[in-house]
Amino acid sequence: MPQIVFLGAGSVVFTRQLLADLFRYDDLPPLRVVLYDIDAERLAVARGTAEQVAARFGREPEIVATLDRREALTGADFVINMIQVGGIAGTRIDLEVPAAAGLQQTIGDTTGVGGVFRALRTFPVLSGIAADMLDLCPDAWFLNYTNPMAMNVWWMSVVAPQLKTVGLCHSVYWTVHDLCALIGVPMEGTHYRAAGVNHQAWLVEWSRDGEDLYPRLREAIERDPELRRRVRVEIFTRIGFYPTETSEHSSEYLSWFLRSDEQIAKFRLRPLEYVGISEENVAEFEHAKAVIAAGLPLELEEGAAEYAPQVIHSILTGTERTIHANVVNRGLISNLPEGAVVEVPARVDASGVHPVPFGAIPTQGAALNRTYLSVAELTVEAARTGDPDRVRQAVLTDPNASSALTPEQIWALCDELTARHADFLPVALGGRLQNPVQ
Repeated sequence: MPQIVFLGAGSVVFTRQLLADLFRYDDLPPLRVVLYDIDAERLAVARGTAEQVAARFGREPEIVATLDRREALTGADFVINMIQVGGIAGTRIDLEVPAAAGLQQTIGDTTGVGGVFRALRTFPVLSGIAADMLDLCPDAWFLNYTNPMAMNVWWMSVVAPQLKTVGLCHSVYWTVHDLCALIGVPMEGTHYRAAGVNHQAWLVEWSRDGEDLYPRLREAIERDPELRRRVRVEIFTRIGFYPTETSEHSSEYLSWFLRSDEQIAKFRLRPLEYVGISEENVAEFEHAKAVIAAGLPLELEEGAAEYAPQVIHSILTGTERTIHANVVNRGLISNLPEGAVVEVPARVDASGVHPVPFGAIPTQGAALNRTYLSVAELTVEAARTGDPDRVRQAVLTDPNASSALTPEQIWALCDELTARHADFLPVALGGRLQNPVQ
């Protein structure tokens, strides 16, 4: 019986959607679903969610909930990672402390100072997961959703290169979905390919029935001046290819948008937006808990858009499909650094996930991608070597941070964030974590 493990299953809304997408397939064998979390209350809600979703689709999986990670991983075939180390309190620190210093972020979980410190407190836990997997389920697929995506997948390639690690993000799919809706073209039958880095990949090909759809997008932008007040449209206008993440995420990868109140207003950005999103997630958890306790049906979104259920379905049934995946660059994108983590199309079948060599991406896109990959590389090196200067140099390299703060201010900000996150950081980087493998 194939065993699917959810790490961080207490993220009940996401767990619910992944399970719904999985149980929509009626040709899967009987499954063993193992839910793991460090929070007993959240774990109980996750179990109730899994039981209800399975029943609604007429499935009868074996469902196990445990607070013991090693118990959860024993015998796993697929490990879906969606942990958030530090929780909403860590998110508040990542966003509010830099804001007080004059550095604005919108999401702060993937790049910039927020992404750097989120990565540094996630790496020790990933190291522990990797060690457990090598001992208990060395042949399992590690399907990562946790941000910062590129940094986390990169870290796994350092501490456990023999594990089958793939980073999964729905940004490419939803970008194409929304663009098709904007120009009034059905997504079904659309051909698209994107490549670059997570949250800053480039939609290099987008067509339907042989027609390049970019001219239609340019016409839509020309007709609607308000569209030109969106970050992604501005990037598309300047770079020539559409980036594959929301304007909120995209704004943090560059120095163009969050550097001044005028730019923030012009492009309709909301600094600290992820604090509100996190609070909404907490409210959604409380709502799900109440709904399950009352025996009422949970709301389910339509469609099988998430990649993890598709990967599992392909491997278990032999169904071939193409997704976009975050993997180590081994000859995949010729003008991005070897060994970095890139996002490319990948073929999935019974034998696993097979990234497709892309060749060179547009030079102007690669130039921007390299800046982010430098931030990621310095962050990984900081954790690998225990050199706290690399942490500060990673933030200094970030375009948004360096557009708002001086080097002296960046050093001081990193000192404060290190102190605030000390319980999750290793001693070598200024934290209190004695054993970096959790």
